[in-house]
Amino acid sequence: MNEMNKPKILIATGNAGKVRELHELFRGVPAEFASLTDFPHIAEVPETGSTFTENASLKAVGYARQAGMLALADDSGLVVDALDGEPGVLSARFGGDVGFDQKMQLILTRMAASIEHRRTARFVCSMVVADPSGSILTAAEGICEGRIADAPRGRGGFGYDPIFVPDGHQHTFGELPDEIKAEISHRALAGAKIMRYLLAFTAV
Repeated sequence: MNEMNKPKILIATGNAGKVRELHELFRGVPAEFASLTDFPHIAEVPETGSTFTENASLKAVGYARQAGMLALADDSGLVVDALDGEPGVLSARFGGDVGFDQKMQLILTRMAASIEHRRTARFVCSMVVADPSGSILTAAEGICEGRIADAPRGRGGFGYDPIFVPDGHQHTFGELPDEIKAEISHRALAGAKIMRYLLAFTAV
């Protein structure tokens, strides 16, 4: 496939960490990728869904229609059992307009005050691809089980990575190398399913 015939796919996020991760996940797809930073005048799509899949679908459809191209959107977050599933779909907005250092500290503080002493948690990612007409072409979900660390550790990744220890490991996502995260993370698991669709789609 020559460069002129490559399909264009919008990675529907302005989060630099997500864009970098998704570019790496889909590096084998013969497509031209863009992100929301390439569309500075595009209107933000509100995340009003009650589930990760609903929010990913809203974003994929909304941004595909506005950009006039295929859009790949994900909605992901941290689900903590001791906090009855919080922060969940509100992970990015948890604790208000503060940085993730404060959000992580809020989680640790609330867990310490909870009568529930389990530290089990999971990262969930729902990923959706939509076309410019607003039709959803495919969707996938990835779940990475783990536990919440006693304190943030590591400077890698982004978001809640420094307090999440995936099952089978002793280090947090903030400490683990990208090569391991690319195999076990919630986004990698969802992305592997989407990857199969995109390879088939671009081969047509």
